Amino acid sequence: MGVNRINQCALSAILLGAVVSPFAAGAQQQSKWVTSWAASAQGPYPAGSSVALPDQSLTFPVAAEGANDQSFRMIVRPTVWGGQTRVRFSNAFGTQPVKLNAVYVGLQLASSAVVHGTNMPVLFSGRGEVSIAPGTDIWSDPVSLPFASDGKERDLAGRKIAVSFHVDGKSGPMTWHAKALQTSYAGFPQSGSHGGEESESAFPLSTTAWFFLSAVDMRLPGDTPLVVCFGDSITDGTNSTLNGDDRWPDILQRSLGDRYPNGVPVVNAGIGSNQVTGPETYSLEKPTNGGPSALQRMGRDVVSLSGVTTVLWLEGINDLSRADEPSPDVVIEGYRAGVAALRKAIPGVRIVGATITPSLGAKGNAGTEAVDRKRKAVNEAIRGGGIFDGYVDFERATVDTALGGLKPEFVPNSTIGGPGDMLHPNRAGYLAMANAIGLDTVLPGFEAKHSASTPPVKAGKNAHGVRRSR
Repeated sequence: MGVNRINQCALSAILLGAVVSPFAAGAQQQSKWVTSWAASAQGPYPAGSSVALPDQSLTFPVAAEGANDQSFRMIVRPTVWGGQTRVRFSNAFGTQPVKLNAVYVGLQLASSAVVHGTNMPVLFSGRGEVSIAPGTDIWSDPVSLPFASDGKERDLAGRKIAVSFHVDGKSGPMTWHAKALQTSYAGFPQSGSHGGEESESAFPLSTTAWFFLSAVDMRLPGDTPLVVCFGDSITDGTNSTLNGDDRWPDILQRSLGDRYPNGVPVVNAGIGSNQVTGPETYSLEKPTNGGPSALQRMGRDVVSLSGVTTVLWLEGINDLSRADEPSPDVVIEGYRAGVAALRKAIPGVRIVGATITPSLGAKGNAGTEAVDRKRKAVNEAIRGGGIFDGYVDFERATVDTALGGLKPEFVPNSTIGGPGDMLHPNRAGYLAMANAIGLDTVLPGFEAKHSASTPPVKAGKNAHGVRRSR
């Protein structure tokens, strides 16, 4: 893909979803919508690099027909809580309208059960049902969360919500996020509408993917920043623990949350197998596991999120290991095109690059010495400046300097066990990556501002008797 073509792809894709950064305008408002959880759209199902996905043949007997008169209960973790929320559903990779009703959001108790009294109805323009056209997304109306209001937000740190909904009829090809690494639930086909029920009885089937749901916003103070972690499977979390919430973006968010009383939302916009510049074209008839290129999907998966202030971008190993053997310049120019387009779409955004972690010794092209040399050249360009506003050195945090691959302790697979693949870090590796992130690189000046205006953290107990900080 030529440089001009790269720039055209980035600009045309991103400008479709252009927004204004809250740092540039509107930051003084009393409150605003900020995305607190997101999952980049993929599809159509089953195209995608899933991990630990149960057999879905009982849930979706015919993939092309999708869901059929059945209810879903998607379990997600808001990175910061507010007293009011809204949710976004996506039919980005569908071929027909998807009809949803009986949509609810409540506090997860355990498994697919919801805490009594917390399951709140979700409306769309005042109606309890919505039809989502092919290729589009839709936000719900605001939903009050009484259990997360009046100072209770901090007590809910780490808790998860259950977003429930009923697919009315057949959905057709489904938009999903393949690598949730989180267990969610569904009913059998033609089992009807059960979103409003608190019990787990109507949701006997499990999945480790998210279907249709693509973002959750919270109403937060007007100066709240949002960090979007953008990239491929190493951001998406391959080899981290199932249901552990310990991908490197998760750990970064908890580190920020420990420092600031209201927390800082950090959302994950990674997609397994994604590339910076490839594939040049993407079609629903012949989808690839990684989905459209980063340059083509930025508009939907980054720009369209609410309140974006920082983008932390880790990507490139899938480009460098392609069969057509692209040069490092292809990835570097892809970075430049993406950065330029993001700046145009989100004035004032801070864009931080991350060096690519080592893959020497992995199976396939990614493990070859030729790809390792190209990877090092890309990393030197990232460190050299002129592309990003700053960089995070993930290579330095994970490399075995004697052998050139991942450190041995970062290789064994944390999701399903086994020896690992020498490409994806495990839980220990993601922890090391998150610890290598300089918080002032991601949010310059934010720490000084808040440390001067925030009282010291004191130990206390939340409403459940669990010690916490406040």
